[in-house]
Amino acid sequence: MDISDLDFLESLIPDLSPQKPVFEDKTISSVAKFITSDECRNIFVMLGAGVSTSAGIPDFRSPGTGLYSNLARLNLPYPEAVFEINFFRNNPLPFYSLAKELYPGKFRPTISHSFVKLLADKSLLRMCFTQNIDTLERRAGVPDNKIVEAHGSFATQRCIDCKAPYDGEKIKQAVHEGTIPRCEECGGLVKPDIVFFGEALPDSFIKSVPMLSQADLLIIMGTSLTVHPFASLSYLVPEGCPRVLINLDPAGNLGHHVNDVVLLGKCDDIVRDLCKELGWEDELLDDWEATKDTLEKDETTAAEPSKTAEEEIDELVADVQRALEISDAGEEAEEKKTEEVSKASASTEPRTEESDAATGAGTVEESQSTHGPSGEDRSPPQEETKEVTTKSEEEIVIVEYEAKVTQSTEEDKE
Repeated sequence: MDISDLDFLESLIPDLSPQKPVFEDKTISSVAKFITSDECRNIFVMLGAGVSTSAGIPDFRSPGTGLYSNLARLNLPYPEAVFEINFFRNNPLPFYSLAKELYPGKFRPTISHSFVKLLADKSLLRMCFTQNIDTLERRAGVPDNKIVEAHGSFATQRCIDCKAPYDGEKIKQAVHEGTIPRCEECGGLVKPDIVFFGEALPDSFIKSVPMLSQADLLIIMGTSLTVHPFASLSYLVPEGCPRVLINLDPAGNLGHHVNDVVLLGKCDDIVRDLCKELGWEDELLDDWEATKDTLEKDETTAAEPSKTAEEEIDELVADVQRALEISDAGEEAEEKKTEEVSKASASTEPRTEESDAATGAGTVEESQSTHGPSGEDRSPPQEETKEVTTKSEEEIVIVEYEAKVTQSTEEDKE
């Protein structure tokens, strides 16, 4: 073994020396100083539901108050079924009842969204990863090429069967009229490009993950970091990269590393205090006021007083309940009609088992073994194999960073 071999082996040993502190202390003032320093040129942002609750949009997972907790009392297989692709295929009405209340145009971006736009204006924002489907980042003015919607959004839509794109104005009209949009090419169901349970994450998310290796600062706002693989992004910045959590509660392993700063409270309040320290408060408020003007000019916006998140949840749950009742009534009517037709056929066309066999009546039973009462296909959807394959591609991207994530987790435990 020569010296070059020793050098190679040494290069494989991770640098376990203490990281150099970036912040003078764990305060908003220190975060502001770092943002304005020459060391901070590439800021990445992660957004969760907490940045949109002040706009009146309910979060999904908060115990007792979140959307899922409230949907649990309804006649659903499980609360998340509204966003499950196979449930949607059989009964899209509950989802579209929710979509009518959550559809873009009804809500105004928050101060936190305007802060992200301000980072972009100052050429500091490298990328904003968001879990939210509400498109408020776009409405706030964050450039499209600076947004990665990890769970998709209402911005685009397509047929779930042939994948043909669908016109945005037409789906907007259907949603507001309470009708189910159908593909003009094949007649299949149309769905906004929101990632449902059982669907692959967008390619844009997979392709953007490696960019995090260039981060000078990671700002995480309004997320509990419990949903993966989105939560794993917080591990994928370089060793020693400063991470700032702005949230009501602690999240993930944030606060365990020397360059972590945890700022607990309402996102909008902390963002406003941070902008005061940066000297950006007037710009922030001007940008936020502009979002109000845009909302008022939006012809799709309902002229009604703003509601709290709790009021929105109550209205959403009531809409889903009505949708379920309509679906149940429709199924009962269909079953009754089928039963009446069967009785009429039995009385007017009596057949022996032998004559049935001779005329091939068994083919009806064979067809029903793969189709439900409404004719929906129960055989495994063709795209399931594709989804599994795509899912493995997602895992490959995350696995590339697995050693780093595992190492960070083990350090936290120590």
